Amino acid sequence: MASTEHRHSHGESHEPEDTVEAIVPLMPIVLPVVGGVLMFLLAFIAIYMA
Repeated sequence: MASTEHRHSHGESHEPEDTVEAIVPLMPIVLPVVGGVLMFLLAFIAIYMA
């Protein structure tokens, strides 16, 4: 019985994409945004508790 799966050729080098390497270029945008959200939440909690 013949298999219907597609086989990869031996000439192609297919490495799985690393999730950390995909996120690293976004760090200059993500870190300040997350920091701002955390500061807002901490200030909101402090005002709510006072």
